[in-house]
Amino acid sequence: MPCPAAARPAAKSAPARKVAASTAQGGAAEARLIEIYRLIDQSETSKALTLAQRLVSDYPNFALAQLVYGDLLSSRTRALTTFGDVPAAQRQAGTEVLSELRAESVARLKALKERPPTGYVPAEFVLLSPANRHAIAVDAGRSRLYLFENRASGLALIADYYISVGKLGVEKTSAGDQRTPLGVYFITSQLDPKSLKDFYGAGALPINYPNVLDVRRGKTGSGIWLHGTPPDQFSRPPLASDGCVVLANPDLERIIRTVAIRSTPVVIANQLNWVPQEKAKTALGPFEARLNAWRKAKSGGNLAEVNTFYAPDFVTGGKTRGDWQNELAREVAQTRGRELAIKDLSLLHWQDKEDTMVVTFGEVPAGQRTGNTIRQYWSHRAGQWTIFFEGVI
Repeated sequence: MPCPAAARPAAKSAPARKVAASTAQGGAAEARLIEIYRLIDQSETSKALTLAQRLVSDYPNFALAQLVYGDLLSSRTRALTTFGDVPAAQRQAGTEVLSELRAESVARLKALKERPPTGYVPAEFVLLSPANRHAIAVDAGRSRLYLFENRASGLALIADYYISVGKLGVEKTSAGDQRTPLGVYFITSQLDPKSLKDFYGAGALPINYPNVLDVRRGKTGSGIWLHGTPPDQFSRPPLASDGCVVLANPDLERIIRTVAIRSTPVVIANQLNWVPQEKAKTALGPFEARLNAWRKAKSGGNLAEVNTFYAPDFVTGGKTRGDWQNELAREVAQTRGRELAIKDLSLLHWQDKEDTMVVTFGEVPAGQRTGNTIRQYWSHRAGQWTIFFEGVI
């Protein structure tokens, strides 16, 4: 199941409380562990042992580091045969824990060896507006979260972290299925860490699961968060949560300090498709032409023409397309003869069994300085993009 409803507090305003080792960077702890692996691979076990001793001293709750340190100590007196080479009796009693730690070690090493090429971004990030100062992409298959900064020159990868996802993997469809959802989401709030149980560590950032597409597909459940770990755990196994994305507390604290609520997109994929930034924008041209055609039709006040852009199964606020007609007619009548401008456009492209574009923009009528912020969901069907959701955010 997702994060327990009983643990959900009100949205936060207070700063996150400190947890074990929060003054250090979790990413730095991982880098130190990888350096130890490198030294072991080069048979420099004495140096590796010294670094491992310092690492577990700084992070006594880092179980994987403790296991590596134990292996290095054991190697001074006997030959080791496997990772986590504890005595047979202890190995039998701790088979599950050792298996989880091995899985964590493999995930960390694989993700750090298979780095995305410089200048590449996830294909979902077609266009981010200046209002999207940061973006997050989760590669569930690699147990990795990537944090981007949206700069004038484009998206820049500024950090990445090991994460845990649902016990039964991904593709969440129903409440309690212990899976992490896949799709395009946004951080909706920051929960007050003082109101959270210690289980959630440094805090929590809920995302808007189920999103509009999820609801349209009949998916259920709620309470999917990015959250931390209990004080006695530095990290958790790759498949460990009830559906949430779990980070080490220092990593979560950096994200909390960095990202903005409501404007930060979170893409969760089983495997991210990394492409050059310019290639990610290739979906922009054909779609932007369609979006501009919608804008011109609405500016012209032609209700019949505007209606052609909306899918038969369009919904908004519980209203079907038929229920919404009066409201749409009123909007078009108010707009007639006033050119609409689209500002701060953001496009996020989700592809699975159908193509979906999550579109956010400011809709500003001529003569006004500001307007509503609109979010639309478009679907590509029968060779054409049509809107199946529209709402003010």
